[in-house]
Amino acid sequence: MFNRRHLLQSIALIGLPSAWAQAPSVFPSKPLRIVVPFGAGGVADLTARAVAQKLSENLGQAVVIDNRPGAGGIVAGELVAKAAPDGHTLLLMSNGTAVSAGLFKSLPFNPRTDFAPVSLLGLFDIAVVVPESSPFKTLAELVSFGRANPGKLNIGTINIGSTQHLAAELFRTQANLISQIIPYNGTPAVINALRGGQVDVVVEILGPLKPQIAAKAVRLLGVMGASRPKDQPQVPVVQELPGLSSFNVSSWNALAAPGKTPKAVVDRLSAEVAKVLSDPDMVQRLAGFNVQAKASTPAQLAQLLDTDIKRWSEVIQKAGIPQQ
Repeated sequence: MFNRRHLLQSIALIGLPSAWAQAPSVFPSKPLRIVVPFGAGGVADLTARAVAQKLSENLGQAVVIDNRPGAGGIVAGELVAKAAPDGHTLLLMSNGTAVSAGLFKSLPFNPRTDFAPVSLLGLFDIAVVVPESSPFKTLAELVSFGRANPGKLNIGTINIGSTQHLAAELFRTQANLISQIIPYNGTPAVINALRGGQVDVVVEILGPLKPQIAAKAVRLLGVMGASRPKDQPQVPVVQELPGLSSFNVSSWNALAAPGKTPKAVVDRLSAEVAKVLSDPDMVQRLAGFNVQAKASTPAQLAQLLDTDIKRWSEVIQKAGIPQQ
């Protein structure tokens, strides 16, 4: 018989489904996927795979890499932006994400609101190199020549809109160099141009240049980040030059989740990434890819992304690079 007690029990149970829906589920509850906007075998891919392997061990779930190269990272970004915001699908974000905000007329996602920054993974140096036969023995000599001889210094980079190209544009502007920047289709082409005398200096990621530097085919004059390379402490940074103390450009990789991912999940992921990157073996492994392991809080990564979006958008506008 349906009595008063049964009625009260029924009323109490009405609220249970919403309470259950709001209760936090166990994370992770299934394998994680890191979507990488680059092909297999590159620095970003190798970094993601190294971190994924250790994350998998610590989280007790598989962490798989999904390579989605092309279209300036837009394909990978859109996939993650539209994924379920539960922390199980992550984007390997880079400074390329910040560049895209100023380089493309429209994007299928907002780089700042459609992603929840998790943690920085690592930094890698951008180098300034000349041929071994170059008369420029130091970075200061190169800059002095460029200032004193307008139009006589040719700077080579990879394709227009790349981080290397924009870094060269920023360097040219802040160092007051009246020089040409000549883009090439890929690192091998720009190095061939340097060694063949078509350009005087090249701005490129340091890692791929190391075999050329070791073989004394090219000379490393300096790097663009905040600190000298650990394995080459004699190599200066651009900001050591007079008038360039604020210059600081590094390429970076990071992890981000879909924008509405719960804060508790983002914080858990950030803490796990920090744990992975503090492991001396991981630091050494990433150093083998010429990557400086470096974690961050979600807030620090958000600030880095904001800063880079503003900086690269201004560089793109000042350089007159047409939006794509």
